[in-house]
Amino acid sequence: MKLLVVEDDHLLNNTLCYNLSAAGYTVDAAVTKKAAVSFCEVQDYDLIVLDVNLPDGNGFDLCEKIKERRPDTAVIFLTANDMESDMLKGFELGADDYVTKPFPISVFRKKVSALLARIQKQTGGDCYTDGTLSINFSELTATLAGEPVIFTPMEYRLLKVLVRNPQTVLTRQILLEKLWDADENFVDEHALTVAISRIRGKIEADGLQYIKTVYGMGYMWIGGTKK
Repeated sequence: MKLLVVEDDHLLNNTLCYNLSAAGYTVDAAVTKKAAVSFCEVQDYDLIVLDVNLPDGNGFDLCEKIKERRPDTAVIFLTANDMESDMLKGFELGADDYVTKPFPISVFRKKVSALLARIQKQTGGDCYTDGTLSINFSELTATLAGEPVIFTPMEYRLLKVLVRNPQTVLTRQILLEKLWDADENFVDEHALTVAISRIRGKIEADGLQYIKTVYGMGYMWIGGTKK
């Protein structure tokens, strides 16, 4: 999933981006309102982590603009101010959560994970998108940077297993068991290797890596990480 971190404290911004990227999300970073607006004009985000106080404006105004353009974008406000009036204003603008600085990164990651899981469940949970690659498993359609991508039925099944288990090593044996189709047609080791290779050839472009080989173990979905 695609996230934007808008925070003018460079150290905190870098820390949040590092931890969110490590959790498997695709993350962009902005330190000003102007930079955030530029990102949002060309990219849709599933979640925006937004500081209330920015050097060239405030997060409340930015949140309002974001919600006007894409109402379903989730927003978590960050602030050093725990005033009830500010929290209420944030929620009135459509914020999903409000985090007061300082905060433990581990707790923040849990909040993000829980929020995005809830969003995915509400939207049916049968789609994947990270801002570059989008897959609809119900309709068996996919796009990469807006261009259609054609997958075989087995490739869709394999992709679904991988994206439902991000940052998790899936052994070849587990994948083979999952790919055993409804007609009990056996998928062998060679077919799995070929399918992985074909999927990579279709989606891993412009320096992005989606499937990591964990040698001696299996494969891991890492969600469009830059090589």
